[in-house]
Amino acid sequence: MGKKKKEVHVVTGAFGFSGKYIAGRLLAAGLTVRTLTNSPNRPNPFGGKAAAFPYDFEHPEKLTAALSGASVLYNNYWVRFNYRNSASFSYPEALKNTEILFDCARRAGIKRVVHISITNPSEDSPFEYFRGKARLERLLIGSGLSYAILRPAVLFGKEDILINNIAWFLRNFPVFAVFGKGDYCIRPVYVGDLAQLAVEHGSRQENSITDAVGPEIYTYREMVRMIGKALGKKRPVISVPPLAGYMLGWLIGKLHNDVTLTWDEIKGLMAGLLCTDSQASGSTRLSDWVKANRDTIGARYSSELARRFNRAESYERL
Repeated sequence: MGKKKKEVHVVTGAFGFSGKYIAGRLLAAGLTVRTLTNSPNRPNPFGGKAAAFPYDFEHPEKLTAALSGASVLYNNYWVRFNYRNSASFSYPEALKNTEILFDCARRAGIKRVVHISITNPSEDSPFEYFRGKARLERLLIGSGLSYAILRPAVLFGKEDILINNIAWFLRNFPVFAVFGKGDYCIRPVYVGDLAQLAVEHGSRQENSITDAVGPEIYTYREMVRMIGKALGKKRPVISVPPLAGYMLGWLIGKLHNDVTLTWDEIKGLMAGLLCTDSQASGSTRLSDWVKANRDTIGARYSSELARRFNRAESYERL
């Protein structure tokens, strides 16, 4: 008898952030991995072990073919904000494309979808990001596909943007400004813990929705102070009106040809939407991780737009 054929799993964005960690764990488990990507020219961290196929939303039949023969799809395709200079970098476009992806998965015979959402999604949310994530959950639940929905708040890891850029601010400025009192909570989860959770749920059959959150809960002010202390950059943490904080972020973004933080992100953070009192699903503590990576975290500014429009470099270099 010949060797048993390896099960095939498909990961969106395996040359990026969370998708890379999911793909790595699947390969370590002995599975065959494909990735769907907008960045086929970006360095493949897995060499020839993860075959890359382009997102081809305009030709669903090609997308269906790329998914055919696979049993599980891990989906983290989304955009962080609407960008005025790119029709393809918008919530409406991401919603339309993800609906196409789910339909192609069903047509291709995918048995299970592990979908990365966000904490506290709601179709009644005043924030388009959270409304869009809620709508995607509803589409997946109604698709007939077996699903596991994971809801992380803030991811941290060496390729992340938010935690890295907080550290960058602390390294480069004499004070750190928080929006309002800074007393709104945040529940960061390590990207590797999210990846492990995704792989575990990919092997199950029951439908589920899980908050993917870490073991520590901080107020935003507490988190900034913890990072500063770990870096040896204990800066005064001052309160500023949210609009003033937004304008400061806008200025920094202009200097780096980036969008540092959007108004909706500030308001969603202040509304406590990046926190939940659910049981921890990850074990890695942000405080321990920052200490272990104190020499590199925040050493350079991480640009969201550079990642979106430079498709030839790895995330670590952007």
